[in-house]
Amino acid sequence: MMETTYPLKSNHAVLWIGAVVSASILMAGCVSNQAPTAQIAVSKAAVSNAMSSGGNEYAPTQLKSAMDKLDAAEKAMADKNYDLARQLAEQAEVDAKLAGAMARSMKAQKAAAAVQEDIRVLRHEIERTTK
Repeated sequence: MMETTYPLKSNHAVLWIGAVVSASILMAGCVSNQAPTAQIAVSKAAVSNAMSSGGNEYAPTQLKSAMDKLDAAEKAMADKNYDLARQLAEQAEVDAKLAGAMARSMKAQKAAAAVQEDIRVLRHEIERTTK
């Protein structure tokens, strides 16, 4: 028995797949051109969190970098350069999270050092009173 092929239907499937791929690429292009307002908001929150964690005192370089990048992201947003705005906002978020983590770490180290000093003083006091 001889197989019957339907070249018209296979061409139709290729055209359909091509149309779907083209539509997907077009939609992806539109999405990337949207203003990154959510990312800017997340970055602002991260900077605010880093500041309240003591970033000014314990990680000033990282916090300044985050703030500078956030300012640049807002400028790029105003210039409708959304790809650059998104990149800068993401970098600002990372820098701010680093500043916050460094500040929390430094605070914990200071607290641990204070506890160690208290222990040293107590030991010295115990030794003094037992002699």
